[in-house]
Amino acid sequence: MTIRPETSEDVADVRRVNELAFGKSVEADLVNRLRQACAEALSLVAEDGVVVGHILFTPVVIDSAGRQVVGMGLAPMAVIPGRQRHGIGSQLVRRGLDLLRDRGCPFVVVVGHPEYYPRFGFAPASTRGVASQWAGIADAAFMILVLDAHAMRGISGVATYRDEFNEVA
Repeated sequence: MTIRPETSEDVADVRRVNELAFGKSVEADLVNRLRQACAEALSLVAEDGVVVGHILFTPVVIDSAGRQVVGMGLAPMAVIPGRQRHGIGSQLVRRGLDLLRDRGCPFVVVVGHPEYYPRFGFAPASTRGVASQWAGIADAAFMILVLDAHAMRGISGVATYRDEFNEVA
């Protein structure tokens, strides 16, 4: 299994992976919009002869008492149904977090399964005084992983995703 940055040759495969994993095109459409609009995105694929998984990280801003801290949001992450529960998603998450840590990213947020993401160090964002921009998300499902404790010292507030997410939220 190879985890590598997405290339222009992977666009159709990434779309297929997201459509198969989610059973609809909403997430695949979101990935396409984010890819076109967000040069700062980190998009990785899992390849095992063919592309079987994909993960995307895009900028998220926490506005804390007039000070903005830019981190990343993990969304979406997809693995084709026949390869789910084989560790591919975990490999994608770990590789993405390692790359973001190396880039000096201060934090990563995710809206996801509270049983899955804590294995990577994510905890409810509310424990750090961070809230999602979207009402109605369960406290346990909106999580944060602090990668740079110094940059995040004293930071709390609302985490705001890119506008493209509002089109599907």
